[in-house]
Amino acid sequence: MSLIYVDVSAAVHRRAGLGRYAESLVRALLEREPGCFAFFHNRERGFQPLQGLEHVPARSVSLGYKPWRMAVWLGQLARLGFDRLLPGAELFHATEHLLLPLRHVPTVLTVHDLIFHLFPQHHKRLNYWYLRLTMPLYCRRAQAIITISETSKRDLLRCYGLPADKVTVVYEAAAPHFRPAPAEAIAAVRHRYGLPERYVVFVGTIEPRKNLSRLLEALCLLHERGDGAKLVIVGRRGWLYEDFFRRLQKLPPGAVIFTGYASDEELAALYSGATLAVLPSLYEGFGLPVLEAMACGTPVACSRTSSLPEVGGEAAAYFDPTDVEDMAGVMHQVLADEERQAEMRAHGLARAARFSWSRAAEETMAVYENVKRKR
Repeated sequence: MSLIYVDVSAAVHRRAGLGRYAESLVRALLEREPGCFAFFHNRERGFQPLQGLEHVPARSVSLGYKPWRMAVWLGQLARLGFDRLLPGAELFHATEHLLLPLRHVPTVLTVHDLIFHLFPQHHKRLNYWYLRLTMPLYCRRAQAIITISETSKRDLLRCYGLPADKVTVVYEAAAPHFRPAPAEAIAAVRHRYGLPERYVVFVGTIEPRKNLSRLLEALCLLHERGDGAKLVIVGRRGWLYEDFFRRLQKLPPGAVIFTGYASDEELAALYSGATLAVLPSLYEGFGLPVLEAMACGTPVACSRTSSLPEVGGEAAAYFDPTDVEDMAGVMHQVLADEERQAEMRAHGLARAARFSWSRAAEETMAVYENVKRKR
């Protein structure tokens, strides 16, 4: 039986946004076409099978993240075929920036963004050089590319000179469990993390592109103006975060609360309990926390850059991420106006409902079918 293999490595290793994309997509694909898919992943420490999908056929390779990335790159350079890893494959979909070298199996590659290319100073040097050397090769070798916003598509066409018809935009969506949480769930996360009644929430990895150092400066300005809203950061430490923690020392103790990694159920409650969700990123390929917060009925303030206006539409409040005064001003306007908060909640719920993983699965299947027709 022929199978479509989807790389779920990021999902089974819980790698933030990439993992959420892979898991949400395969769940929607399996709901649409059960029996047509198999999983592939490399096996690292901390591997966690996708709950409820243990029955799906799966193949794996026992290599850690870095050795596996090097093996894939060298295989591409040597034009080797890793086809034996995918028995019965009719197509392979790489859901993160790592394309297996396959000789007889057509491939689809999801490129989430080219942030490493646009902001090299915000990446670890080894990761930057790996992506700089490999991504043009992977994009050339893939039969089709999926990307997650018109912004990322423009970057791909401009930076790599790809033909426009090779790149298809398929929008992400908030997972179905992101919806306004019941009062008891909100109370439970407030108790667990010691949260106040009123707080601003940021969800994401602590790394330079997320622009959290400027967010801390904006928080200082809010406190100086008498708005004592606390900031709750949901996510793990990433890389190059030393400047953030230096600036954190200038704030009063307890002004910022760190939850670390939160489960999906807790995350929905953390969004729902917040007065405002903020995403101050310098650049996002999509900006999924914008839709997740809106789906939970939380007002959103975010950067007026990259894909974020494309995602948030008229439902979000926007600021210049390089202007701390503007950031603080926009946040203050929302925090101080309960009527505006109510309007933003309603508009946000409607905006989030326009995106769905069901439609993403349908559009992804159309890419698969187009690739298979061209074989």
